[in-house]
Amino acid sequence: MKPKIYFETNPNIYKHWELLIEDSCAFLIMKVNEDAGFFEGYKLKLNSYDIGVDIELADAVQRIRFEHPNVNSVIIKSGNDKAFCAGANIKMLASSDHAHKVNFCKFTNETRNFLENSFKESSQFFICLVEGVCAGGGYELALACDHIILVDDGSSSISLPEVPLLAVLPGTGGLTRLTDKRKIRRDLADVFCTMEEGVKAKKAKDWRLVDTITKKTSLNDELNLLIKEKSSNKKKADNLVGIKLKNIQKNNVNNENVIYSTLSVIIDREKKSATISINAPQESAPKDINDIVSEGDQFWLLRCARELDDAILNLRFNELEIGIIIFKTYGQISNILSYDKIFELHKNHWFIKEISFFWTRIFKRIDLTSRTLISLIEPNSCYAGFLSELIFAADRSYMAEGEFEEYDDKEASIILSNSNFGNFLMSNDMPRLETRFIGSPEQILLAKQNLEKHILAQEAHDLGLITFKFDDIDWDDEIRVFLEERSSFSPDSMVGLESNLRFPGKETMETKIFGRLSAWQNWIFQRPSAVGENGALKKYGTGNKGQYTKERT
Repeated sequence: MKPKIYFETNPNIYKHWELLIEDSCAFLIMKVNEDAGFFEGYKLKLNSYDIGVDIELADAVQRIRFEHPNVNSVIIKSGNDKAFCAGANIKMLASSDHAHKVNFCKFTNETRNFLENSFKESSQFFICLVEGVCAGGGYELALACDHIILVDDGSSSISLPEVPLLAVLPGTGGLTRLTDKRKIRRDLADVFCTMEEGVKAKKAKDWRLVDTITKKTSLNDELNLLIKEKSSNKKKADNLVGIKLKNIQKNNVNNENVIYSTLSVIIDREKKSATISINAPQESAPKDINDIVSEGDQFWLLRCARELDDAILNLRFNELEIGIIIFKTYGQISNILSYDKIFELHKNHWFIKEISFFWTRIFKRIDLTSRTLISLIEPNSCYAGFLSELIFAADRSYMAEGEFEEYDDKEASIILSNSNFGNFLMSNDMPRLETRFIGSPEQILLAKQNLEKHILAQEAHDLGLITFKFDDIDWDDEIRVFLEERSSFSPDSMVGLESNLRFPGKETMETKIFGRLSAWQNWIFQRPSAVGENGALKKYGTGNKGQYTKERT
């Protein structure tokens, strides 16, 4: 039985990374402990990585954003004498089940996107310093940075050797970033991705695979010049004080229940569902920014974000047979609205901006989670502003209509705010409401006319904000029938259906990575050429070449 995967860590217990802060520079040093693989049966040689390495990377990037807001440049480098990074560990991939391969690649993609957006969002310029072998996922990590420096020493090289060596694809955005981000010619990208040996300094620069090549003797000068040129736009006069991220408060009651300070997760194994219930704060939000900052990581918006993120990741990795996530909210809707107003009131303050970006990432993570998502809007719900995004992220939403005796004859309502019209964009760079009403701009205008108004079930249905409305006579039966029906369908077909329907509209680099590239990779991960008994992943390291099926499908 494989161990559960937990996502909480901190620099004091990192096994694979070292985080150093020097004035306005952060150094992320990759120094993978080869004997500390997350699972048994492989060694993390040559700075290769597994989920444990990437959990630490995601944590480090998050801490740089929240704990060190004065940082304006982040240098990723290797602490290994032989390699920058050899990519995802091959033996780990070969021995992992299909679900872990998929979830691992999805998480690493989300982490790369987080890192990649740091300059646009927080003016933190990421520089990747490549010395030694940089292969596969190692180069994909470099591609997510803003600038790549490759040492010209005759031996350092970059490569994406997955196709010729392993019969799979670069699964962490490599193909998409070559063409869409670095604008590399398609034929040269084809050549590069079919070369086992990769390329060294001059060719890498000529083909735009890196930004700078330098001799080792000039490396420090090049690095200091780049930091000065590229990252000087971050305001240093603010002398910002960061927010320490302490451990999340949660209590694992048993295998079915996890209780956090702002939400709970209740698992019903018979119905293959998990209910995430978010509790509104007991009081309205503080208005003064100094009071907000003084609360640190206990500020409700940040605390709830961290707990929801942890809950979603736990369900993704550790509860594979739970096919339905039900979102509920409880409490005073006015208190949620008061916290929602903070996003507008203090939109220029670094701390509130970081919390807003964090919620954007969480909503995206929910969008990309391969579970049926439903939102239930009941009389005691508190879907207002940003929290209403859970309604629009859902595959279906059900709203209680009229008075419910068990809720003291209260009626369910939804409140929209400016947060629902552009603050929290999806991977397609569109708000969820705009995505929902694609091709119907008049519906968006109608919704905007109802800002900060209590919208009851009939009007919410007329506005297209919900899927169905039911009164107290039909409510329980209709929800039960839906859950039973959904659980009766093929999980594979549900994943395909939901993933295809969630992202209409324009394509972006993110939608290509999570849709097109990931879909092909996930298919290839099940093909005999890669994972069969004589497939390339199984034969890697044995001295024998993988045997391929020759038909094209």
